[in-house]
Amino acid sequence: MSLDRPGEFETIAKLFRPLAAGDPAARNLADDAAVIPVKPGHDLVVTKDALVSGVHFLPDDGFDMVARKALRVNLSDLAAKGAEPFGYFLAVHWTPNCDWEKREAFARGLAEDQKLFGVHLLGGDTVMTNGPFSVCITALGWVPHGKSPSRAGARPGDAIVVSGSIGDGWLGLQAAKGTLGVLEFARLEALQKHYRLPEPRLDLARAVRDHAAASVDISDGLVADLGHIADSSGVGIELHLDRIPLSGAAKAWLGQRADDLSARLDLATGGDDYEIACAVRTENMAPFIKFAARLGLPATVIGRVTAGKGVRVLFEGMEVPVPQAGWTHD
Repeated sequence: MSLDRPGEFETIAKLFRPLAAGDPAARNLADDAAVIPVKPGHDLVVTKDALVSGVHFLPDDGFDMVARKALRVNLSDLAAKGAEPFGYFLAVHWTPNCDWEKREAFARGLAEDQKLFGVHLLGGDTVMTNGPFSVCITALGWVPHGKSPSRAGARPGDAIVVSGSIGDGWLGLQAAKGTLGVLEFARLEALQKHYRLPEPRLDLARAVRDHAAASVDISDGLVADLGHIADSSGVGIELHLDRIPLSGAAKAWLGQRADDLSARLDLATGGDDYEIACAVRTENMAPFIKFAARLGLPATVIGRVTAGKGVRVLFEGMEVPVPQAGWTHD
């Protein structure tokens, strides 16, 4: 094996096989497929997200951080479906500069988050490309049969609830690129960490499956992702921009903006937050918020479901135009 150009099978054997942790479903990463036993009384939830250098992470981000983000954004999808994760499949598109040190860092990042979130690698593939470097993960989780909310369950009268705070992912990207402006060093660091290492809301998964009528994780931007619920459910959504929860760092940044409305729209459409937005029936509001409070996690009512279609964004009671609802690959 060349240290400059490590081989596929050496990479699997030395770096990825340990990540299978002896799980029999993975077949020691020596087969063409994994074989997953059925869990009685549960549905299998499967999600897939890809990350590409220069699109979903910065080209100079550490390979350990890229690996961890790739796993976390997929776990966020499972959390939004109320699922408990147990394993994942991995496809990595190495470039010629992905030497052994970078591959080790990548595997080390996966190992760290595997331990944190209780999942194992079950299989996948590695290939070479002239670029850009990219990674694709397919994550799997269990949810009690019939309990996973889709995007299509919202109905007029439901409240729109969001976990955590909104806008830190977009602000973190600006901070990482050095274009955010002047903020305290600790706040800049916190924002960059949020962008590079989003926190999947797996602790909230039980409340999502027990109390949410529809749910989505916020990856493309709050307005855009609420639009997915509205479209799938055949309803309208009123979003109150001035009710969106903000972190201390976001409030400090907002205080420096001359155009308060435009800045709030940036936070609501920027994406990379990986919080959960839900439509919740009136009778389920109290238990949902109580569950989140026990986790020390804010759950904020930011709008309501209405008849109609699409997302109407309101600020101080007035509807405002939204030039772009969120990130798109078009």
